[in-house]
Amino acid sequence: MHEINSFSDFGFNETINEAIDSMGFKTPTPIQKQAIPIVLAGSDLIACAQTGTGKTGAFLLPLINQLSNQAEVAGVKALIVVPTRELALQIDQQLEAMAYFTHISSLAIYGGGDGSGFDVQKKALTSGVDVVVATPGKLLSHLNLGYVNLSNLSFFVLDEADRMLDMGFIDDIIRIAKFLPAKRQNLMFSATMAPNIRKLAKNILVNPKELSLAIAKPAAGIKQEVYHVHEDEKVNLLKHVLDANPSYTRIVVFASTKTVVKYISFRLQADRYAAKSIHSDKEQPERESILLDFKQGKLRILIATDVISRGIDIENINLVVNYNVPDDAADYVHRIGRTARAENKGQAITFINGKEHRKFQRIEQLIERQVEIMPLPEGFKTGPEKSDRADDEKSNRHKKPFKKKNFSNKKHHGGKPSAGKKTQ
Repeated sequence: MHEINSFSDFGFNETINEAIDSMGFKTPTPIQKQAIPIVLAGSDLIACAQTGTGKTGAFLLPLINQLSNQAEVAGVKALIVVPTRELALQIDQQLEAMAYFTHISSLAIYGGGDGSGFDVQKKALTSGVDVVVATPGKLLSHLNLGYVNLSNLSFFVLDEADRMLDMGFIDDIIRIAKFLPAKRQNLMFSATMAPNIRKLAKNILVNPKELSLAIAKPAAGIKQEVYHVHEDEKVNLLKHVLDANPSYTRIVVFASTKTVVKYISFRLQADRYAAKSIHSDKEQPERESILLDFKQGKLRILIATDVISRGIDIENINLVVNYNVPDDAADYVHRIGRTARAENKGQAITFINGKEHRKFQRIEQLIERQVEIMPLPEGFKTGPEKSDRADDEKSNRHKKPFKKKNFSNKKHHGGKPSAGKKTQ
């Protein structure tokens, strides 16, 4: 295989190259350099790469190229299944931009809203759409009614597969696969390669090629810091961080539950911070409106649960604050991966109370480094675990350092692709 240095080296047709130029893409990312030739060659693929590495472009670009070269046939040609409605919308928007100069149409299918969306989705599916991007449950609702034509389907893509399994969608995915024609190309993308991911791949993929890149490592451009702080002082510390960084125009605050998200939002809004929250109690139109305001710079602070920690691409996020330490160490990597994207710089700050100390130690074990402890500002009580961390470090002086792990191996188009849609 010849060396890949630019998008022109993939041999895409002119309509795809024109869209790539219009969107301002310059150089393929490592996952794109390795995955795209495999997809173009027609092989099944299981690819593991962390968030923010260009996975979406790695499957969308070759998929669009192959579909644009096919003769017109009836029914859905490609099915992309994702864990959340936000990711479905984002991929659909990116697909629309990448396919702008082709005849390919797409549709995002997800739940939520007032229920009227189901009839709109049904009409689009029965009238004909080329690519469907869907969440598992809502897709099954349509498939079970028997009007979705999948007889000419060429591509089946599972994106953020590990997240879907974490959310309990494995049975839904198996059911969806039973509706598909036996002859198809299967692509699975995941941020981790746990045993249950391999088990799912064995059930769906056929003799897949395998790629594994940059597993469980935050981007080098992220400055990571922690504060050991009492739980009842976290909000005031958050306000201090916000006030100390007035040049930061896009800030994401992650909390572990929607109850905490609502509390943070209430406290910040009471002090007139430009902050809004996203969680599962909000209707889909409101969530979309808040995300759009944040992307467009109309909103400085977005407070969220892990619903946006994976897959959602928002450019130029300056700071990520972990108000709570995530239970899953891998979620830390996904959360802070919202900043320092596309080789930019960013900052990630984590607040640790007395009960969260051990959880953050597991994170440090995963990322194979100890994160810098910051002194609390004047007026704050001494962090509850700071002395414990010092004792831990003292006791570990004669232990072996972290051992490096060896990881070898819609809708028809309405607008021209814009520079704002630069997710690869």
